[in-house]
Amino acid sequence: MITIIRTNSANQDFRELITYLDEDLAIRDGSEHAFYAQFNKVDMINHVVIAYDDNRPVGCGSIKKLTSDSMEVKRMYTAPASRGKGIASTVLRELERWSAELSYKKCILETGNKQPEAIALYFKSGYKVVQNYGQYAGVENSICFEKELGGICE
Repeated sequence: MITIIRTNSANQDFRELITYLDEDLAIRDGSEHAFYAQFNKVDMINHVVIAYDDNRPVGCGSIKKLTSDSMEVKRMYTAPASRGKGIASTVLRELERWSAELSYKKCILETGNKQPEAIALYFKSGYKVVQNYGQYAGVENSICFEKELGGICE
């Protein structure tokens, strides 16, 4: 049974999961990993979601304020053995719900072109491609997405 908790970046299960995420991204990103890694620090992230399967942490994600009306989705990960079970979708929906509860109007995110599973998840979840923002502007291997949150909490 999948259960979801809300926590923060001090949570040890979250820290363990993102260690695996960083290992995977280092392989996928290759020589560009250091560039992306600098934007993925987790100190002081107050909004973290962790998915558990029979009390075992199997997925996570987080949000942090980007602008006055948008949260940025960060650190999405599902353990390889748990993929294909809808865990990432569940985590993402919970992050969107939490953002809406906090009165944010949209979620924005960046992912890499070398992460086809993530790209498919965001399209399936109603995200639209937008122009690369902030530090990702002009970065060829980045793809940025946005989703309006109207009606999420209703």
